[in-house]
Amino acid sequence: MASFVKAAQTSDIPAGQGKCVEVEGKRIAIFNVDGTYYAIDDVCPHQGGPLSEGELSGTTVTCPWHGWRFRVRDGVWADNPRVKIGCYELRIVGEEVQLRVGG
Repeated sequence: MASFVKAAQTSDIPAGQGKCVEVEGKRIAIFNVDGTYYAIDDVCPHQGGPLSEGELSGTTVTCPWHGWRFRVRDGVWADNPRVKIGCYELRIVGEEVQLRVGG
């Protein structure tokens, strides 16, 4: 099983915003929802838009390119639950945001 790796500092991700990090060659968006952090793929499956730059409303992020909406807590497309992007296990250790990417 893959181990956790440091991806960011909590201070890097203000509440209500996202940040793109690269871990093990993957672009991952980390979101801060009122102090609770979530991690999903940063690449929208529609046309590759950067989800970390999208508008966060509650636990849903809207792709800034074409408006596809994803739930940050599980990576499910809000308009079609059969479509899902990667969702990653995350933990906070002190001020570090740590991700487990590999299986």
